[in-house]
Amino acid sequence: MPLPPSSHFQLTVDIKICRILNGMWQVSGAHGSIDPVRAVDEMFAYHDAGFTTWDLADHYGPAEDFVGDFRRLFAARYGTERLAEIQAFTKWVPRPGRMTRRVVEEAVSISLSRMGVESLDLLQFHWWDYSDESYLEALDHLADLQQEGKIRHLALTNFDTERLRVIADHGIPIVSNQVQYSLVDRRPEARMAAFCRERGMTLLAYGTLLGGLLSEKYLGRPEPPRAELNTASLQKYKRMIDAWGGWALFQELLGALKQIADKHRVSIANVGVRYVLDRPAVAGVMVGARLGVAEHIADNARVFGFELDTDDHAMIDPVLAKSRDLMKLIGDCGDEYR
Repeated sequence: MPLPPSSHFQLTVDIKICRILNGMWQVSGAHGSIDPVRAVDEMFAYHDAGFTTWDLADHYGPAEDFVGDFRRLFAARYGTERLAEIQAFTKWVPRPGRMTRRVVEEAVSISLSRMGVESLDLLQFHWWDYSDESYLEALDHLADLQQEGKIRHLALTNFDTERLRVIADHGIPIVSNQVQYSLVDRRPEARMAAFCRERGMTLLAYGTLLGGLLSEKYLGRPEPPRAELNTASLQKYKRMIDAWGGWALFQELLGALKQIADKHRVSIANVGVRYVLDRPAVAGVMVGARLGVAEHIADNARVFGFELDTDDHAMIDPVLAKSRDLMKLIGDCGDEYR
């Protein structure tokens, strides 16, 4: 069954995305081994089900190569005219330092080559150190490459609201900012969402399912020991839960979400994704795809078949009200990386 029209979002005048993006961090090597042949074959299953938008990065292991292989096989199977159905959003994550035109152009050229495209749909730029303002120099060069047709649209990942304002005021046309956003981490609501709406930008959310912790699997479970957290995502988001309010409060949240999920005949993960998709300025949510290992295509599709009502929010809000303020503990979006 095809996904409904509500599953899509007009990100730019020329790019319409699936609101659940297939996250490819899971092929980076931090989540177990991935068989390349099986991985690319499963990309067809996602695409054919309507999940046509991929989120990747230059440092996600073979992710860009997988996209390139997928596009070549896709063109051979369906014809080159259908390649426009695929949206592949990569990231450039350079080490801070002087950003010359050559440095920037070489990085973009590598991604173009690996992905087998003439122009990058959306390049999401990340910067580690705000004290090094060379990020503006890099963005100037990226904007030049955009004018030359090597990049269709520019975006950011893990920038805070202050730097987002600096970049916008600098005259760089930014489409979106990718940030951590979940029922546990609602920092984008403090400042960033309002700024994005004011400036015509959107948010792409990751970490929404807390690496898989936001699921029935962990409902009613004792706090998992570190040895049980066997992926980078599980370790990362368990730390976020600890900062937010701890395992006991998280169990209370899972319990409330389970009641809501049962009411709508969906999963806890569906409720978590639906909650974030409904937040202001959010264009889409990343859901990790462990290609060739586990797939959740049918479950993901259920997100577009229900809505959270007033009673649902009345169950969620009191639990969230008990949590700590992550803006005070961590800072704005992306500050955990700096």
